[in-house]
Amino acid sequence: MRKLVIIFGGQSSEHEISVISATNISKQVDTDKYELILIGITKEGKWLKVENISSMEDGSWINSRTSAFILPDATKKCIIVETDGEYKEIHVDVVFPVLHGLYGEDGTIQGLLELAKIPYVGCGVLASAVGMDKLYTKLVVDKLGIRQAAYEPVLDYEASKDFEGVIKRIENRFDYPVFVKPSNAGSSRGVSKASNREELEKGIKEALNHDRKVLVEETIVGHEVECGVLGKPGDVTASGVGEIKSAATFYDYDAKYKLDSLTLLDSKLPDGVREKLPECAKKIFTALDGFGLSRVDFFAREDGEIVFNEINTMPGFTAISMYPMLFEAAGIGKKELIDKLIDLAFERR
Repeated sequence: MRKLVIIFGGQSSEHEISVISATNISKQVDTDKYELILIGITKEGKWLKVENISSMEDGSWINSRTSAFILPDATKKCIIVETDGEYKEIHVDVVFPVLHGLYGEDGTIQGLLELAKIPYVGCGVLASAVGMDKLYTKLVVDKLGIRQAAYEPVLDYEASKDFEGVIKRIENRFDYPVFVKPSNAGSSRGVSKASNREELEKGIKEALNHDRKVLVEETIVGHEVECGVLGKPGDVTASGVGEIKSAATFYDYDAKYKLDSLTLLDSKLPDGVREKLPECAKKIFTALDGFGLSRVDFFAREDGEIVFNEINTMPGFTAISMYPMLFEAAGIGKKELIDKLIDLAFERR
C-alpha cells in the first residue's frame, strides 16, 4: 500500500483554515489504496507527527511528542520521525501539502519536495510562487488579453522615502474608493477599502505590515464569482461558476470564515458569464504553469464583462469552500476529486 503524507497547519495567517481543510481531505482519502500519515506544522513552525484525524478536530494534535519532517535527500524519499531522541525513516510515496498562504502555498514546501524528489499534489514551485504574489500574477495576466482591475504597485522603500508622493500618485490615477492589498498574504489578510486619503494612508501602512509590496486597485462593481480548475498542461478541466455573497462590504478574512457569507452555485449571473469564465480560468491557470488544482476568482459585471481578481493554487476544502462544491456539482465527488489529485501527482513525477 502506498504511503500518503498530508501536511497541514503552517505558519501563515490561514493556519486554522488549513487544519480544517486537511481534516476534510483526510476523511475522503481512499484507505484501501493509501496508508495515511499526518504531519502538522504549528504556528511556530514545529513539525509534528499526528496520530489520528480526531486529534486534528479537537486540536490536541499540537501536544504530540513525536516530530516528523521531510528529508530533502532525494535518494531516501522519506520522512524522519523522532521520539525521545530516537530516529527512524519512513518511506513516502506522495505528499498532499494542504497549506494555505505563506510558507506552504508560495513555492516553499514545493521546493523542498522537489529536492526530495517526492511526488506531491498541486502546483509546482513557479506557479505556487507567482500565484501567491498578486503583483506578479497581474504581470502574467496582462499578456493574456483578460481584463483585470487596474492597479498601482507600492513598494516599502518608496513609501518610506516619499509617502506623500505615493499617495499623490495613486490619487492622480484613481478615484475613490480603491482597494489596498498586500501582494503576498493569504485569505484577504491586510486588505482594506479606502474611500478617502486618510483611509488610503492607513490601508497602505497596514498592508505593508504583511508584505513589502502592496497593490492599490480600482474598485470593480460586479458579482464575485469563482471557478475551479483541475488537470495538467494540455488537459485542464474547469468546473462551473459559483458566486460569493459576502456578509461584509467586501470579502475579507472575517467575511470568508467568521460571518454568514454565502456560496451560491445556481445564482443568476449576466448573460455569457457561465460560458466565458471557465475558459478564462483555464487560460490563466495554463499561463502560470499550473498543475493539479487551483481556484480562479473573478468579478462578473452586469454588462457581461469578466474581470480577473486572483488565483488560489491550494484552495480551501472547508465545509463552505467553493472548490470542492463546484466539482461536486459537476459530478465529481470529494473522494473522487482527492483521488484524481493524487493520481496527477504521480503523473507529474
